[in-house]
Amino acid sequence: MPSLRDRQARLAAYVVYGVQGLSFASLLIQVANLQAKHGLDEGTLTAVLLIVPVFAGVGSVAAGAFATRFGSGLLLRVAQPAVAVAVVLAGLAPSVPLLIPVLLLFGLAVGAVDAGMNMQGVAVERRYGVEVLNGFHCVWSVLGMAGALWAAAAADLPLPLIMALPMVLAVAGSLYAGRHLCTAEEEKADETTVTPTGRFPWRPIIPLCLAMSFLYVGDAAVSNFNTVFMKEVLEAGPRVIPLAYVAYQATTLAVRLGGDLLVRRYGPAAIVRIGGLIATAGLLGVVLAPNQPLGIVAFGLTGMGLAVVAPQSFSAAGRLDPAGTGVAIARVNLFNYVGFIAGAALVGGIAEAADMRVAFAAPLVLAAAIIVLAPGFQPRQAVPA
Repeated sequence: MPSLRDRQARLAAYVVYGVQGLSFASLLIQVANLQAKHGLDEGTLTAVLLIVPVFAGVGSVAAGAFATRFGSGLLLRVAQPAVAVAVVLAGLAPSVPLLIPVLLLFGLAVGAVDAGMNMQGVAVERRYGVEVLNGFHCVWSVLGMAGALWAAAAADLPLPLIMALPMVLAVAGSLYAGRHLCTAEEEKADETTVTPTGRFPWRPIIPLCLAMSFLYVGDAAVSNFNTVFMKEVLEAGPRVIPLAYVAYQATTLAVRLGGDLLVRRYGPAAIVRIGGLIATAGLLGVVLAPNQPLGIVAFGLTGMGLAVVAPQSFSAAGRLDPAGTGVAIARVNLFNYVGFIAGAALVGGIAEAADMRVAFAAPLVLAAAIIVLAPGFQPRQAVPA
């Protein structure tokens, strides 16, 4: 039976995930407006935006080293308000030379928070003794969608105000959650897995890292190119084009709502295998889609399949590191950004060389590879250092 302290930590983790979803969406949804404000062409915009995932990877690795010594709770109390500050400064930045260091700060802080919040999620899951991580990612999705809806509703306001107002809630939520997160001692179940220096073997987490990377190749393909695919390949109009991404996000959210129950019943390896199959079918549907309705359905299937991979990657990494150092989770989180960068470059490059249908064949193949990697998610004993 969870204690009052366990329930406090779980609620705090929900808040942290929600704040991260809101903060990330508050910047991501304004990319087109920032491009127009600073007069950036497509090539320059791509180069500027690459700052975020590159430095997020750096932030994730640094988070692992920091959390090993001081815990992920302290990490989040520092890094999450920094994300909110960076979002506000991005809206205020008057020029590209001032925008670039802001995006660097955003990337570093986002990477640290992504790693830290999943360390907290895994710690809560460990204390409860049942799968709860999908629920945290569900809250991330809900608040991300809320951030997008706010941006649409407030479109007539000045850009700095649109970006700053949600960050008031973000900072308030972060300050509230910080007092109730698992402490460094509460994150550690035992001291048998990793040495005090944070050494951790790579071999047992390689399947998790690869699956995470392949997931985000697919996610980058959909996030960056769904509108191009709908417009140029399926000749959709302005009212229909957004429906592909809505379908992708809606099915992602729906699966995460029930994901924990499914994992408890069938086990993580089976759920990841089924997710890989569904994502493969969805991306095959995108490649072959003869019309707009089937294309939208295919994007929805893709979201349904990919939704389970990230939560189960972090959960499996946490089981391999019961000492709660966060090293395994930080390493797995790093491949989030590896996959996103690779996906954007791979799909964009193939589309330029061939066409957009062929380009979506690349994430299709990698989604199928997740099926092969599924046994790596099966619960096992923690590994020695």
